[in-house]
Amino acid sequence: MAAELGPTLDLLWQVIQSRRGADPQSSYTARLFTRGRAKIAQKLGEEAVETVIEGVSDNPTALVGESADLLYHLLVLWAAAGICPTDVAAELARREGTSGIEEKRGRGNL
Repeated sequence: MAAELGPTLDLLWQVIQSRRGADPQSSYTARLFTRGRAKIAQKLGEEAVETVIEGVSDNPTALVGESADLLYHLLVLWAAAGICPTDVAAELARREGTSGIEEKRGRGNL
């Protein structure tokens, strides 16, 4: 049976929150927090590029690994910005039933 992403992401979120203020010498997450939001965003961008590269390759295992890195760094950025996963979930729920084209048009992105 496949692992469920929801409980896994919930646990990851809890771990990320617990690392705030931890020793940056012993926690990569704490180190990211001490480096600041701009550095976290830069790292997220790097992971996004690596995920895109693996997305067009023929290596599903590498894509899974890069996707995990991308999600982790996105959650760290949310935490640093004071955003909770429930905030994003609420926005997704708000958009439910709305055409992607209409949603983009409403934001002036089309």
